[in-house]
Amino acid sequence: MNFYLKNNVFDEALNRIRFLFDEFPNIVVSVSGGKDSTVVFNLALKVAEEKGRLPLNVLFIDQEAEWNCVIDNIKKMMYSPMVNPMWMQIPFELINATSEGVTGNISVWDEEHPELWIREKDDVSYKENIYGERHFYRLFNGIIDKKFNGERVANIGGIRCEESPMRRNGITNTPVYKYITWGKKLNKEKEQFTFYPLYDWSYTDVWKAIRDNKWEYCRLYDYFYQHGVPLYEMRVSNVHHETAVKSLYIMQEIEPELWEKITAKIQGINTAGMIKRDAFSVSALPSMFESWEEYRDYLLEKLIIDEKVKEKFLRIFNRPNTEIYKQNKLFYDNFCRVCCNAVLRNDFEETIIKNFLTKPEAGIWIKWKKGKTTDDDIKRYQNKYYVYEQNRCNQ
Repeated sequence: MNFYLKNNVFDEALNRIRFLFDEFPNIVVSVSGGKDSTVVFNLALKVAEEKGRLPLNVLFIDQEAEWNCVIDNIKKMMYSPMVNPMWMQIPFELINATSEGVTGNISVWDEEHPELWIREKDDVSYKENIYGERHFYRLFNGIIDKKFNGERVANIGGIRCEESPMRRNGITNTPVYKYITWGKKLNKEKEQFTFYPLYDWSYTDVWKAIRDNKWEYCRLYDYFYQHGVPLYEMRVSNVHHETAVKSLYIMQEIEPELWEKITAKIQGINTAGMIKRDAFSVSALPSMFESWEEYRDYLLEKLIIDEKVKEKFLRIFNRPNTEIYKQNKLFYDNFCRVCCNAVLRNDFEETIIKNFLTKPEAGIWIKWKKGKTTDDDIKRYQNKYYVYEQNRCNQ
């Protein structure tokens, strides 16, 4: 349930950021070059100027296979005299969702093969990985801890609940710092946190703020719009990320030079671009299969080459909860269909599957099956899985 305040989200976000500046001696803004980080960057810059806390620390972990439009936006931020640039062009490992069934780890900014770099490193960037981490998601912890010598830090990010039910559940339930739920702790032993002051914004709020304030933004969104890309697919992540890979098929038109460099470096990119959308999602069960489970197992057997990756998928598909899923054919079919898409995108980190399981209609049904919510509660939601199950029982 949503509770609405008298203030608008713009003023509330500013007040949240002001609170963080008052509470923490060190502030960092993590940016991706996308619309949400553009807003949170500009809001934090405004507060930093108000409070005499310039220059503002701005962190960008460069994944190398980034759109040129994204890098153009990042440069404008990093070269501002009001910014202390923390532009990380350092070696680390990243998942490749186009890797055709192998482990798919890409060596980003691989020091042994600089000739394959998609672009040259920038003059103001950090170029050496001295942070004790090689995995992208753990790099944030390592960088912030190292840069600030273990001191108290508030890292500010642009995540919003609207984008994912899983995010909503994760950042609206339990306080992580004083009364704040909209964040997470980066380091269990130290007072280092990431906060999301835009957590309750809609995408319309984001674009209104950009328009009203005439902020510079990533022009890739304009190109996506011109090509008819749906709003929920306008991802400016690295181009081989499991949630951004669908946009590959238009890269050849938008940024042909980038396309040539990326296909020379990254396995599977060219194939992904050629076969376009249909290769990364499936909505109809092929006629030669009797069930989504059978089709899922077929894809796993035929597409996943690396045995370690295959084992990861098998563990995901056969966790104890799947016995609950099998009690409802509609739910289990949908679960297996999502698993098919996960295999097609080589998403063994479970992003797609977790998003499905944390959607309200799936999440409330699972809680009901586990006895954590009542029949009255699930009836109130008109949950389709509950309705299906009741109809089957009455037949």
